[in-house]
Amino acid sequence: MSNEILKLHYDIATGDYLKAGEASSNIKKALMQLGVDNKIIRRVCVASYEAEINIVIHSLGGYMDMNIYEDRIEIVAADVGPGISDVALAMTVGYSTATQGAREMGFGAGMGLPNIKNNCDELTVDSSAGGSTTITMKIYFK
Repeated sequence: MSNEILKLHYDIATGDYLKAGEASSNIKKALMQLGVDNKIIRRVCVASYEAEINIVIHSLGGYMDMNIYEDRIEIVAADVGPGISDVALAMTVGYSTATQGAREMGFGAGMGLPNIKNNCDELTVDSSAGGSTTITMKIYFK
């Protein structure tokens, strides 16, 4: 296993659209300061932003942790309920359970999980209806 270089933690509040994207922005700054390749930074930013927005829109709050290792970046986004009843369906482009209010603000287009998947080398979604959701994303330096 490679050595951990940096660990970051961010708490994310439900419905806090004013701070939505703040964790992802801070992750981007940290990666830039470390001199990470711009293509990797872009992938990490898209994946982390989508995960962060999903917590804001769909959950009762949660957190996002980012660990940078010599060979990869790992991001864990975890929330408190309500869970995803059908993960396969939620991975479908255009599928969304966002509220009308979230949609009116420009969110909830059903691209969150598909965008995360498209920008990660490895993705694990652990969720069940009525429970919490944990998304683990890995992006390797190539």
